[in-house]
Amino acid sequence: MNKKTIAIIAGSAVALIAVAVTLFFVIPKDKSYRLLKLFEFSGSGTVTRASKGAITPYANMVLESGDTVSLDNGVMTIQADDDKFIHLDQNTTIQLVATGTSANSKTSIKLVEGGITSDIRNKLSAESTYEVNTPNSAMSVRGTVFYTYVYEIDGVKYTRTCCFEGEVVSRLVYKNGTYSVEEVSIPKGKEVIVYEDGSTTDYLYDEPQDIDYNTIPEEVLLKLRNHIDTQGEDLSITSNEITRILEGPYYVTFTYKGQEFGTQIVDKGQLAQIPALSPSETGNWDFDFKKPIDRDVTIEWKG
Repeated sequence: MNKKTIAIIAGSAVALIAVAVTLFFVIPKDKSYRLLKLFEFSGSGTVTRASKGAITPYANMVLESGDTVSLDNGVMTIQADDDKFIHLDQNTTIQLVATGTSANSKTSIKLVEGGITSDIRNKLSAESTYEVNTPNSAMSVRGTVFYTYVYEIDGVKYTRTCCFEGEVVSRLVYKNGTYSVEEVSIPKGKEVIVYEDGSTTDYLYDEPQDIDYNTIPEEVLLKLRNHIDTQGEDLSITSNEITRILEGPYYVTFTYKGQEFGTQIVDKGQLAQIPALSPSETGNWDFDFKKPIDRDVTIEWKG
């Protein structure tokens, strides 16, 4: 199995969130401030602060710049200012750095493990920045909705970034801590995967690819659907498309030598059926037909 196949498969093994936290930076002689608010929380997690150590999260908890926030299970959404929402996947750890005022905010998120969905609802001012940093890449935006997930397979570290609205700018981060000069633009509906294997840090593809929504975690899709339904904003996928991915029915496509051989429509949780006809005298369908169908799937004939 090549790196591209491994990375796409791994990108689907995630789970998403909702928890909230509140952070105020009061600026003397100025009414502007920074807000980070534990907007929604259920489950278990930890806030680690240099001066106090581990703290159990709770609704409306005030955070400090430099806090490390972890969600073990459940949901967690952090609200930054009035218009930035950070949804954590389960088994996710981030470090927050938030400085400046609401007018010139500097928000930096170090994604240590797991995944986050960033929902920035208003375009940032010229003096403001928002970025997500992982061990091998850095993403910066002015205003958008995007998902970032880090994972590791056989010692190779991956970062997957999907842009659902607006545009994300990605730069490689090398092992010595330096950044690439080249910036890669990730437009709406596209994704990139960065890998680092100990000697090379690079993009898995030569250019951004179409998002494989079937490998987006269910919790992330639910958040995207809620965003569409409540904000009335067009993302790179519609609410109805998300509903079909989550609830079915699903399309099972059989292929032979790269060509479509046949299709089946299967309800969620049901089994695909082995076609009555085979495309050749020798070979078999590369699929476990005892596995319930929960997404669209393509099954190849291996001869």
